[in-house]
Amino acid sequence: MTRAPVIPVLTMARAADAVPLARALVNGGLPVLEITLRTEAALAAIAAISAEVPDALPGVGTVTAAEQFGPARAAGARFAVSPGFSAELAAAAGDLPFLPGIATPTEAMAARGAGLRHLKFFPAEASGGRAALKALAGPFGDLLFCPTGGIDADNAAGYLALANVLCVGGSWVAPAAAVAVGDWPRIEGLAAGAAALRRP
Repeated sequence: MTRAPVIPVLTMARAADAVPLARALVNGGLPVLEITLRTEAALAAIAAISAEVPDALPGVGTVTAAEQFGPARAAGARFAVSPGFSAELAAAAGDLPFLPGIATPTEAMAARGAGLRHLKFFPAEASGGRAALKALAGPFGDLLFCPTGGIDADNAAGYLALANVLCVGGSWVAPAAAVAVGDWPRIEGLAAGAAALRRP
């Protein structure tokens, strides 16, 4: 969460796009990549990035079941992200860095009770955005967040200005249309812009 201010959230339609996409993002300054388990190409994309882009740190996203950790580890995932929290997922993650999603104080307490201090705030904009994160900072001063969901180039800096936000997650740095046509220079430029969004 401290490697870069933005973690690209990638939904891969084709595994063949994984390596050039990862290289464009890494060259732009965003080495930490979340590949979501929303397509059949996801695990193959993680494996390709892990094997061919040594400067990238690929992780698996949209983890919703304990049995997904094994295949993700085998593919080379270096971390895991979930849209929500459950004790079962936290236990199944083992020593794999795990970033579960929370949206309420109750969920934050459950995650903290499981020993987790770094959390995803999801869906960020729909769950109150920056105002909600400011409110959570009071009772949960020991928790640090990566807001995801509705984050884009226009509001990312506002989130990064919050003391309890280490980074944000978003898909705007890799537009589906640009990936589809292989416009890697455009994606590298978007990544460079996002990488410049440092915390104050």
